[in-house]
Amino acid sequence: MWLWLALAVLAYFVIRWYRERQTVDNLREKHVLITGCDSGFGNQLARQLDLLGLRVLAACLTQEGADKMEEVTSDRLKTTILDVTSTESVAAATEWVKEQVGHRGLWGLVNNAGILLFMGPNEWLTKDNFKNVLEVNLLGAVDVTLHLLPLLRKAQGRVVNVSSIAGRVAYSGGGYSPSKFALEAFSDSLRRELRPFGVKVSIIEPGNFQTGIKVLPPTILWKKLPAEIRELYGVEYLNNCDRDRKFLQPEGKIQSWRSAWDYIPGADRAKSKVWAKKTKK
Repeated sequence: MWLWLALAVLAYFVIRWYRERQTVDNLREKHVLITGCDSGFGNQLARQLDLLGLRVLAACLTQEGADKMEEVTSDRLKTTILDVTSTESVAAATEWVKEQVGHRGLWGLVNNAGILLFMGPNEWLTKDNFKNVLEVNLLGAVDVTLHLLPLLRKAQGRVVNVSSIAGRVAYSGGGYSPSKFALEAFSDSLRRELRPFGVKVSIIEPGNFQTGIKVLPPTILWKKLPAEIRELYGVEYLNNCDRDRKFLQPEGKIQSWRSAWDYIPGADRAKSKVWAKKTKK
């Protein structure tokens, strides 16, 4: 028994040693486009990769977000305005990316832009409530990816789609979970299609983090419901929905604990391993 345990421990450290010896050369010549950089994961990732020396192309929804990003990063990082729900905006951003990367192509694309908006029973929602979320979380990522595929093939790069644990478990009604389930299906098919071209496709499934994503109060939906539906569900059901919403907001205890984790020494090093087990500038 002890022999097998010793061999297992030895194998673990050998595998870990091998993985940590993997490096990515010439980081300063590699371009990565990240969508949704105004706040949250996109903002933090852009700043982290900039520190590692990559040429970050940070796509923000607003000029204010772009200006704030430029204030805290190096001159290597470039910003652009991108609304992933607008094909015209995506096309314009694609031309801008071509100018930035030149003959090198695009080494990485991170489809991070996303919204949540409403959580609650599907019966309380409308088709437009679903559509608004799907246009950003799913169709936006699809549109950006399809426009940039030629540049990704040129660099034999990688696509990283930011999904969610809600892409595995639908813990509430609304468009968020369907959008993430669909994003993972898109990623799976894309992964197989691009493998012959040397392009890799990955997903990330974060849990509850303080990212600035908005979860609107269910009372907004409640007020628009017919009286018979409100009577059917009752105020207690409404209060439970609002409690669940607050759990996902910064004031939620689990949420606050996990956001604090981002600032623990060494956490940034773990994030950088999304791109490589060990990097060198």
